[in-house]
Amino acid sequence: MLPRAHRMVDPADFRSAIRSGSRAGNAVVVVHCRTDEEPQEPLVGFVVAKRDVPKATARNRVRRQLRHLMASRIPSLPVGARVVVRVNAGAVGRHSADLGSALDNALGRAWRKWEVGGGR
Repeated sequence: MLPRAHRMVDPADFRSAIRSGSRAGNAVVVVHCRTDEEPQEPLVGFVVAKRDVPKATARNRVRRQLRHLMASRIPSLPVGARVVVRVNAGAVGRHSADLGSALDNALGRAWRKWEVGGGR
């Protein structure tokens, strides 16, 4: 389970990560990431749109799976990281291993883009 201290709940954090962060995605997830200048705990937020995943049970299941997967990835995130994981319709019904590999792929590409861009 993702510790409460690492959960993104402030809409301003979501906005800054999505608007000014780097982005990478695939058929399963889209990851937006950035780092803040202030040394803070990494924060992770999830967006599961009703348009992409219409059933509430499916939205909650995918969110729980991704929250669990991100909990093990928190130590590898840089200090001050802000990560938003947006779920696509392709995530529904996937096993955790498939979700994990898609998440790792998108997360790695997004961080590489952020580093190459100089942290904007």
